[in-house]
Amino acid sequence: MAYGKIIEYIDQGRIHCTLCIQDKGNKLHLLTTHNQQLNISPKRVLLVSGSSIDPQGSREDILHRLKQVDLLREKLKEDIRVKDLWELINGEDESFDYRYLAQLCFGEDVTDDHISALVRALFEDKLYFKMKDGLFVPCAEKKVEQTVRQRDEEALKDERLNMGSAWLKEALLKGPSRAGPDNISVIDMLVELAVHGKDSPNVKDGIELLSRAGIRGIEEARDLLVRLGVWEEDEPVDLYRFNIRRSFDDELIKESFRVSGIDAGGRADLRNLPVFTVDGPTTRDFDDALSIEFLDDHIHVGIHIADVAGGIPPDSPIDREAFLRGSSLYLPERLIPMLPEHLSDDTFSLLEGRDRPAISLLARFDMSGNLDDYSLTPSIIKVRRHWTYDDVNEIYDRDDVFSNLHRLGELLRKKRIEQGALILSLPDPSIEFDEKASISIKMISQETPSRMMVAEMMILYNWLAARFCRDNNIPILFRGQKEPAERLSLEGADYLYYVFMQRRKLLPLVINSEPNPHSGLGLDVYTNLTSPIRRYFDLVCQRQVKHFIVHGGSLYNKEELEKIRLSVSPVIKDLNTVKKNHMNYWILKYFQGCIDREFPAIILDVMKTKYRLIMRDCLYVTEMKREQGRDLKAGMNITVRIKKSDPREGVLKIEPSGKN
Repeated sequence: MAYGKIIEYIDQGRIHCTLCIQDKGNKLHLLTTHNQQLNISPKRVLLVSGSSIDPQGSREDILHRLKQVDLLREKLKEDIRVKDLWELINGEDESFDYRYLAQLCFGEDVTDDHISALVRALFEDKLYFKMKDGLFVPCAEKKVEQTVRQRDEEALKDERLNMGSAWLKEALLKGPSRAGPDNISVIDMLVELAVHGKDSPNVKDGIELLSRAGIRGIEEARDLLVRLGVWEEDEPVDLYRFNIRRSFDDELIKESFRVSGIDAGGRADLRNLPVFTVDGPTTRDFDDALSIEFLDDHIHVGIHIADVAGGIPPDSPIDREAFLRGSSLYLPERLIPMLPEHLSDDTFSLLEGRDRPAISLLARFDMSGNLDDYSLTPSIIKVRRHWTYDDVNEIYDRDDVFSNLHRLGELLRKKRIEQGALILSLPDPSIEFDEKASISIKMISQETPSRMMVAEMMILYNWLAARFCRDNNIPILFRGQKEPAERLSLEGADYLYYVFMQRRKLLPLVINSEPNPHSGLGLDVYTNLTSPIRRYFDLVCQRQVKHFIVHGGSLYNKEELEKIRLSVSPVIKDLNTVKKNHMNYWILKYFQGCIDREFPAIILDVMKTKYRLIMRDCLYVTEMKREQGRDLKAGMNITVRIKKSDPREGVLKIEPSGKN
């Protein structure tokens, strides 16, 4: 019978001292030290004392005696050195009863109070012993060491969370301040939350950090980073999501200043040629230049590409970094270069009035635009003038150089079209910012005279370099494309709709070491070498061509090229995703200021419940709910009204205007 006995049981991780005031067999009715009554199953009983307290006494007296017992046992618990006890019996592969362990601590003569104190001490410690079937089992030494490490780590984490939340509260109160070494982890955690949200690997710690700082919701992480001055308002979050390399370490920057761009040995001196560049007004990394002369009834064209291969050897520190980056990344408000800026904007850039090494294609055409011969040669050039596309557009028809270059470009394009090339160019949206940070979208045509002639010269260089490699059995990263699944007719169709639909019929571009036709360009073979400052594949191909010209043989074999392709291609894919997503962000930010304004669009697809359409002013593809009673057809031009635009969530809601 448990009636009148002191009963101890475990509830919510604590041992409770009670008196049994009624024993119902399958239930024990207990009185707690807080004068509360409750029922428990006998199976939950941890300890039953031999001594008794008369339940018939006064309630005040019972509670006083019960509390005295509880206090005595707590005091005795403080005398127990759990670690010393564990060290005494560690290594003995057996279980121990409560009385035996109490005797090891207090001597042979132990009471119920000593036993309770022992049980309390070991139960609360949870490090050196585990409770099993009414006995205590000493934990293995490795298990103890592991638990100690975990506890230390938890304590350290708790300390960091307290310090981090305190710093965060102070920083938000007083304004942005530079995070010290102890608070870099706070910034990193906020970045994780802003990028990955609930999928963040440390989301629990992040929630706890914000909670201790008095901040509710991980969705505030992005705004916190802006308020702290870590991020800009329109920070490209995908840079972090895709782990894009955004800066160069100090050692690599120092290395970039040790790189020499000029390797004069064995180069053709072409500084007498009237070399010029044609680029955008903000270009700093000039990697291609042109020259044109008329001699003996022939057109002599020079296409000069910056010789980056001559300054960056394979597997050098800068090469390894370029390999990891894959390409420069151009965003509306920033540029993340593949090479350190000292190299991309200075050492290798074809700057006006500076001697620069190049790999030059010298091609000779008759006056009808037929190619007579060509050669590829390492050279030294000096750019005489930088032109912008707009400058050339204004004068090309009355300038001998540009009018002839334009005519040659038209002839080359015509031949490619006759060979099956598809001209599917569309204007590129350009985000413009004024002095008040207002946003506008400008569509940059790719079919202006200046852009067309430059594009055709670059295609010419890449085509002839690919032929050179094919004919000399030089392994290189060729680019091929099979015939499209279908060739659509432009006749009677909207040009924008035609281009989108025809692009869907194109087969994927194939990059490998096998020379194959490129149907989209109408060429028998193709590669890319014209942007070695900003594309790693171009740099690799330039190395291969230059090595053959200077030394004979190949620098890379096919297997090595394939390894490079497999490693760099996923990086290029990620960069393209980042670029596309961030452009869409800015377009939606622009639309955010255009609520209830109307814009032209064209229906691309008609689906069961919605339409897919293209916003004509920026080529943004979006969807619109299909309404009953309104039958819109694919290819139809309509006007839509902006109802909502959320750049952060990537949401655009539109509806047909009343003009349709």
